[in-house]
Amino acid sequence: MIVDEQKFVRRYSLIYTCIVSLILLAPLYFYVTHKINMQEVRTEVELKSIQSHIITAMDAFGNNPEGTFEFPKFAMYESGLYTNTFSVIYSQIKEPLPSYMPGYHSDGFTRFLITALPSQKYFFADYIITRTTISYTEIFLEASVIAFGIIVLILLLSVFFLNSFSVPFKRVNEKLDEFIKESMHEMNTPLSIINVNVDLFNTMYESNKYLSRIKSATKSLATIYNDMDYLIKQNRIDYKDEIIDFESFVTERVEYFELICQLNNITLNLSATTESTQILFNPTKLQRIVDNTLSNAIKFSHKNSTIDVTIDKNSDGEITLAIQDYGQGIKHPEKITNPYYREHEHKTGFGIGMSIVKSIIDKSDITLDIRSAHLQGSCFTYTFHRSLMIDPENRTKISDKGREHFYAQSDQ
Repeated sequence: MIVDEQKFVRRYSLIYTCIVSLILLAPLYFYVTHKINMQEVRTEVELKSIQSHIITAMDAFGNNPEGTFEFPKFAMYESGLYTNTFSVIYSQIKEPLPSYMPGYHSDGFTRFLITALPSQKYFFADYIITRTTISYTEIFLEASVIAFGIIVLILLLSVFFLNSFSVPFKRVNEKLDEFIKESMHEMNTPLSIINVNVDLFNTMYESNKYLSRIKSATKSLATIYNDMDYLIKQNRIDYKDEIIDFESFVTERVEYFELICQLNNITLNLSATTESTQILFNPTKLQRIVDNTLSNAIKFSHKNSTIDVTIDKNSDGEITLAIQDYGQGIKHPEKITNPYYREHEHKTGFGIGMSIVKSIIDKSDITLDIRSAHLQGSCFTYTFHRSLMIDPENRTKISDKGREHFYAQSDQ
C-alpha cells in the first residue's frame, strides 16, 4: 500500500482541528474577557445597590434616640460604617481592608466598595463599606463547554470530510497495490524458472560465462524483488524475531553474492574474529540489511577490486558487521539513506535499498556508521547492541539492564 489512508486521515484531521480550533477559539478568548469585565461591572453595581438600600434604611430610621436600628444583612454581602479615620462604628467585615481610598477595589476574589457619607448624618459615620466575593466559575465552565463543543465538532467534521476526500485516493491505492502485488507475483515466477533451468543446465553440461551472467542477473533482480516485497508487506506483516546464528547467516549471504562478484572479478573476503554468536532478530529484516549493503558495495566497486566483510566484537562486547569496498566512494554519505536517493544516475536500482535499511535499524537497537572517501571506497559498519544478543548456554536474551529471559519456541 503506497499511502495509509487511516493514518493520513488521523494525522490531517488533528492538524486541521488544531488550526481551525485556534482560529475559532480566539474570539472565545475575547468573549471570556468581555464576560469577566461584565461580571466586574455587575458586582460594582450590586455593591452600590446594597449601599443604597442601607442608606435608605438609615434615612427611614432618622434620628430616633429611643429606637434601635437593625442594620440590614445580606447573604452574599458584608457591610460596615466607619469614621473618617476608618475606626469601626459597626461592621460585618472581619478581614482587613486592601485600601482606604473611596471607590471600587479588588483583592484576589474579594471586591470592596468604599463610599463617603455626609458628615455626622448616619450614626456619626463618614464612610460605608460593602464587601463581597466574586466567582468566575460559571464563565469558565461556559467557555469550557463551548470550547469542547467547537473542538469535537471540528474534529468530527474533519474526519468526515477527509474520509470522503480520501475515498478516490483509497481506490487508486487499492488498484495500485493490487497491480504491484500481481506484478511481483509475475516477476517471481519467471525468476524462479530461470534459476531452476540454469541450475539444471549446469548439472547436465559444463558451466559457461553466459549462464553465469544470467544467474548473476537473476540474483540482482531477486534482491530488488525482495526489497519491493518487504516494502509492500512491512505495514501488514508482523515480522517475528527468531534466534539467528549471526556468522552463519552472513556467510550464507556472502556466498549468495559470490557469483555476482566473480563476473566483475571482485574478490569477496569474509573474516570473523569472534566465536559463533546468536542474536534475536527477524531473518527477513537482517537479510535486507546485509543484502542491500553488499549489493551497493558490489555495484560501486571497481573491477578487479576487493570487498572485505568483517564480523567482530567491540570493547563493549557488541557485534559489529563491517562491509568495506574500495570503489568510487560516496560524495554525500548523509544522503545515502534518503528514499530514492541515487548518487550515480547511470547505476541500476531505485534508491530504496538503503532507505529500507534505515527504517529497519531505526526501529531496532542497531547503529550504522558510514565512512567514505571519494574514489577510495566506503565502509558501512553496523553495531548490533547487547539487547539483541543471545547467551547460547542458557538461551537467554542479554540486555544492558541485566538478563531478560527469552525461550525459543522449540523449547516451549
